[in-house]
Amino acid sequence: METKRTSTKEIIAYLAEKFPACFSLEGPAKPLKIGIFQDLAERLTDDETVSKTRLRQALRHYTSSWRYLKSVKVGSVRVDIDGNDAAEIDQVQADYASKTLKESQEKFGNNKQKDNKPKKQYKDHKAAKDQGEKPDQKAKFKAVKSTKRSNVKTEVKLQPVTADAIIVGKKVKVQLSNSPMNATITEVSGKDITVQLDSGMVVKTQVKNIFTE
Repeated sequence: METKRTSTKEIIAYLAEKFPACFSLEGPAKPLKIGIFQDLAERLTDDETVSKTRLRQALRHYTSSWRYLKSVKVGSVRVDIDGNDAAEIDQVQADYASKTLKESQEKFGNNKQKDNKPKKQYKDHKAAKDQGEKPDQKAKFKAVKSTKRSNVKTEVKLQPVTADAIIVGKKVKVQLSNSPMNATITEVSGKDITVQLDSGMVVKTQVKNIFTE
């Protein structure tokens, strides 16, 4: 009996070796077909070295990497396991990937300008205090004004999805943050629902967070 692959790095290397037209370890990554987890699970059904749970984790890690997110651009084409063209990436998917990349880079301290902001704010505060002014008064006013404007959005009426309507391949809206995102259900396991966002990212959620327009 072969030893199970447990580390994400090891599984990704295995996928790159087994499906070289789809996965890679270096250079530009290829955007993956939405729903590719199901295809991988079926192709690896008899492969006892990779469990579905580990495969899902590895796929999520791969599609969340900076190298992969940089490949999700308008006009680029997603590929299936064999490297065949699947679907072209649209503006919404590209924008989401770009936003995710930026947030990830900032989170891990890649934005050097962010490190300089506290010093600047301190200097502005000190200067205002020396002049007898209330610090950040104008900044607060602008922030409040900006917030009011940004909160004016067109509400999208969403309908909760019933449990019996949760099926693999169904197009849905997933509420993971403030804005619902387009997604496709890829796996149903009890209360846990796995979906793949249009950006290519795979996330696990529950029925209460899934809606339709």
